[in-house]
Order: sequence, then structure tokens, then C-alpha cells
Amino acid sequence: MPLAPRTSPLSRRSLLRVLGSGAALAGLAGCGVPAAYVAPGDRAVADVSVTDKRLTWANWPLYIDTDDDDSTRRPTLQAFGKRTGISVDYVEEINDNDEFFGKISPALMNHQRTGRDLVVISDWMCARFVRLGWVQEMDRARQPHVTKYLDPLLRSPAFDPGRRFTVPWQSGITGIAYDRRRLGREIRQVSDLWASDLKGRVTLLSGLDEAFALLMQGNGVDITRWTADDFHTVCDQVESSVHGGRIRRFTGNDYTKDLVSGDVLACQAYSGDVIQLQADNPDIRFVVPEEGAELWSDSLMVPNRATHKANAESLIDYYFEPEAAAELAAWVNYVCPVPAARDVLAASKDKDTAALAENPLIFPDDEMRAHLAVARDITPKERAEFTKRWNGIVGL
Repeated sequence: MPLAPRTSPLSRRSLLRVLGSGAALAGLAGCGVPAAYVAPGDRAVADVSVTDKRLTWANWPLYIDTDDDDSTRRPTLQAFGKRTGISVDYVEEINDNDEFFGKISPALMNHQRTGRDLVVISDWMCARFVRLGWVQEMDRARQPHVTKYLDPLLRSPAFDPGRRFTVPWQSGITGIAYDRRRLGREIRQVSDLWASDLKGRVTLLSGLDEAFALLMQGNGVDITRWTADDFHTVCDQVESSVHGGRIRRFTGNDYTKDLVSGDVLACQAYSGDVIQLQADNPDIRFVVPEEGAELWSDSLMVPNRATHKANAESLIDYYFEPEAAAELAAWVNYVCPVPAARDVLAASKDKDTAALAENPLIFPDDEMRAHLAVARDITPKERAEFTKRWNGIVGL
């Protein structure tokens, strides 16, 4: 099990594409075009899993454990194959949610196979797939470990009540990162970002889906049921902060460079990235504000007409065994969707491995969990209007 921090998968949560074919198709989905919807009876084909022991899995770069000496070897996947006899064609082809949507949407809307049995995309994009009927309902009879061990906070998002179509792969927290030594004080609230000593030294995330929830929480909004008025209030505040010179710029994951260099003292940030930064600079802190922070997930889905659905469901369930979840968590350093994996790491004889069990950014403690919420997603009706306003402020 790798012990040292790894470079985080920086492209995974960054830089929404708002132009080009991906955005055009995303707009099609957002409008809910009837021709794109696939009815339940048209989603499945004959499953050959029993006779064909393989599957194809599309994921993001740097989002699974690899061997220290050979980056092409993935220990947890190899263990799964050895146990089940199922070979996995693991393809690191997802670099952007909208881009991947554009790649596979023509097949899905035309009732064709995508060539993939399992995919991982961010929950706000999963919501589009679920609405369009582009993913198959999972058979929980094949997934006893998912049923038993999935974190209660992640069990029933608004877009997929009961997680019938999706299962979290890894989660994270959108909060605030800051340099305690350079700033010389603590940050505790979202409103602290607008303090006079931070003027021009703050960045916000550029992507609408990544940025808005935390800012709403700063206004005391319950992000599980936010309204259009809540969104426009945030936009008014951000617009005022831009004009007042309080925001240095809007970023993708390149906020990490600004924070490390000292050009920025505080920023919206992802918990997994900060774990990596702290390895080199322990003065960098991550805070879940007193008003709360957003808990998000990148989730596993079985797309329509996948021919190895049962094999994919077995693989998903394997990663919800606490031992496999612990090995993965030790490598990727994001919030583990299997709280029971904490005890596995805590029991390790290696002190560095055991210490990971005490990291609240991997296993949030009770106090932190009380301040986390999963935001309701932006509806198709809202998306066009909200994207236009947000991108106008951000400059996209």
C-alpha cells in the first residue's frame, strides 16, 4: 500500500468547457430534448458476463492505486481479477465531464453501445445521464457491500434517490484553503474571504457547478434545497467583489500554484488537493467553514447497452469491501465513501498508514460531517440561464 502522498488528479474537477461540441451536447441534455431520452425498456441488452469474464472501465487519470515501481500495475484491480477471473480493460480517458459527455452521447441518444461497461463522472453530470435515461439501474443483490458500507451522507442525492443508478467512487469537500503563516490568522467563515487583509489575494473556482454551493452556504442557505433567488444573490455578491478588487481571479485546479507561490492567501479548494499540498507545506490549511461546505462525489455508472453489466456490478461491490476501499483511500487521498475503511487503516502496523485513518479530509469526523451537505443539482430549466450569468461574471 503506497504511503507517500501522490500528485492529485488535477484535471478531474476543473475547467468546465462552455464552447464546442461538448457544450452543445450538454445544452441538448440540459434542455431535455425528448429525442435524447431513452425509455427503461430500451436500456439493456443481453448480458454476456457469465461467459465473457471481462469489462471495460473508463475513469479519470491518477484516480486508482498504482504500484510504486510500475505505474502500469494497479494492485486492487489485479486482486479483483485474481479472485474473480474477470479481466478489466482500464482506460484513463476522462479529462473533463463535458468533453466525455460529447464523446459518448451520440451513441447513447441513438440507442447504441458506447464500448464501455463502467464509467466515472461527477455527480452533477451523472444527474444529466440519469434524467436522460442513459444509465441502467444496478442490481443490489450483486452488491451487498455497497448496501452495507456506503456512507449514509451519500446514499440518496436529489438526482438519484436511493442511489439506484449511481454509486460513489470517491468523494471530496469544496471548502477554503489558506496559508496560515502568511495570512497570520485563522479563517473560519466564508465571509472571511472578503476581509480587507485578503483584498486581491483570493481566488474562486471558475466552474459553476464547482463554485456556487459553498458561496450559498456562506449566506446560510440549505444547499439541499436552494432556490433561484439564492443563486442570483450569490452572483450579485461575487460581481460586487470582482468590481471591488477583492477577487484576484477565477481558476480551475491551478489555484494550487497561486497558493503555493503566495500570490494567493486564501481560495476555494478541494480537500484532496490540499492533502497533497500539506505534504510540502504544513502551513497550508483546509477549513470546512462554520456555515458548512459541499460534499461532492464522482460516481460509477453502467451506461445503457453495456454487455458486461453483472461484471461491472461485481467490480463496484469489490471496492466497497473495507479492505479494498482502504487501499484505494491510502493512494488517492480523497474522502472515502466507505467509513469502515478507517478501521482497516488504523489497524496497520505502519505508522504512516495508520495516521491516514485520523485525517478528517479522508475520514471526516463527527463534527465535520455535521457541517457537510450534498447540494441539489442544477435542473435543466435552470442551467442555461445560470450558466450565462455565471460565465459572464467569471469571464468564460
